[in-house]
Amino acid sequence: MLRRLPILLLLVSVASFAEGEAGQYQTRSEFLIESFGHDKPASSIVWINNELRANATEVLGHAPAMLRMRYWYEGPRTAWIIDEIGKEQNITFGVVIENGEVQSLRVLHFRETRGWEIRYPFFTRQFSALRLTNDGSLSHGIDGISGATLSVKAATRSANFALVLDEYTRTTSQTASAP
Repeated sequence: MLRRLPILLLLVSVASFAEGEAGQYQTRSEFLIESFGHDKPASSIVWINNELRANATEVLGHAPAMLRMRYWYEGPRTAWIIDEIGKEQNITFGVVIENGEVQSLRVLHFRETRGWEIRYPFFTRQFSALRLTNDGSLSHGIDGISGATLSVKAATRSANFALVLDEYTRTTSQTASAP
């Protein structure tokens, strides 16, 4: 029995390593505190109308599943929590945008078995200062991570979608407040 113990420990450690680091890294409240300094910023909803659905479908590569999207804001800063499919499971991202520019991207909840490395700052820092260009593409590329291609693509689509949503809310609120 004692000779089998090291083998059993090895199998347990390999099994736990194979699971990767899937899990919840940050709650919504923690994300909002990090983004705004408190967890009670004003919130609103943007309805996914036909125009926005067409833009979202182009950005995401599929029609969005939701009819509306909640976001939080304070002044020119907005925060979006977006679920986007990795390979087979949703990955929950938090994206903060200010004045049409990504301030930060966080992985809040990772459910896949591979690609969890996208949660680390060496990857998420690339999204800082990301903007939409006139043709709707992103202002700069995002370097991938070997073995995490689908997770990287999900993060990039989420940032792009958040920028589209932010731009839409800024232009519709300006139109609504115009005389």
